[in-house]
Amino acid sequence: MVQGNGTTISEFILLGFSEEPELQPIIFGLFLSMYLITVFGNLLIILAVSSDSHLHTPMYFFLSNLSLVDICFTSTTIPKMLWNIHTQSRVITYEGCITQMYFIVLFAVLDDLLLTVMAYDRYVAICHPLYYTVIMNPRVCGLLVLVSWIMSALYSMLQSLLVLRLTFCTCLEVPHFFCELNQMVQLACSDTFLNNMVVYFGIGLLGGGPFVCIIYSYSKIVDSIRRIPTAQGKYKAFSTCASHLSVVSLFYGTSLGVYLSSAATHSSRSTAAASVMYTVVTPMLNPFIYSLRNKDIKGALKRFVGMTGIKGPVVLRMRKCP
Repeated sequence: MVQGNGTTISEFILLGFSEEPELQPIIFGLFLSMYLITVFGNLLIILAVSSDSHLHTPMYFFLSNLSLVDICFTSTTIPKMLWNIHTQSRVITYEGCITQMYFIVLFAVLDDLLLTVMAYDRYVAICHPLYYTVIMNPRVCGLLVLVSWIMSALYSMLQSLLVLRLTFCTCLEVPHFFCELNQMVQLACSDTFLNNMVVYFGIGLLGGGPFVCIIYSYSKIVDSIRRIPTAQGKYKAFSTCASHLSVVSLFYGTSLGVYLSSAATHSSRSTAAASVMYTVVTPMLNPFIYSLRNKDIKGALKRFVGMTGIKGPVVLRMRKCP
């Protein structure tokens, strides 16, 4: 990559949240704690689903994939930020920045698509219960996840290739704690019209499209629940959607808040602070939402913890011979 004055770019500077030295240990401890909680919580969900045969259903198959994506999402940004604070260096290589940006876009879009797939799963389960096992068979479930991965990877690759063609100016300071796509485009001193158009197209297609599908699915779900004659039946049907609906609201609410705050304040530091909500806080809270509001997950976690607890040294009692 060539800089505006003809020199070669080798690195960027991640400004992070604050330049004050006394705040660095606090930021390090806070984000390390949130990262460990995120990894441990989502890993528990994956282990509980894989170890309990009662949870080998489409809903929990998608949930385990979502937990895996959340682990990867946070692992793309937080370890690098913690390393920079530890070494008191804010440098990230050009190759590292492009790679980080690629995986951030990949896992963000994949999160969105998986939430849409989970909404479709709940729609089929409640609106077409007699055909649920036929429609959501293992082949279809695997295909839905595979298509989500392929679409996310292709879109992320397209965005990365468009950034690679840009020429950057002398200011190589990224006012963020990771290489965020919009911030990278704003640093360029070459024409970014194509980049902006692809970003807007991607937001409309891969952001707005899934959101409309989720809204449509839940409108049909609400309509079906209203026609259930008993209150107990209505509660049981709604309880299967409550956790997913909470996660969807948290994901879209925080994402929308980031863009609204950035548009209102025009402050890059404010945008970086707001981005913590959907890049760190949301993946950290997802396991708590599913485990606290879902009896099956809580039961599986108890059984899994019980299984690991009894695995230890076996003591054989030897009876004394007469």
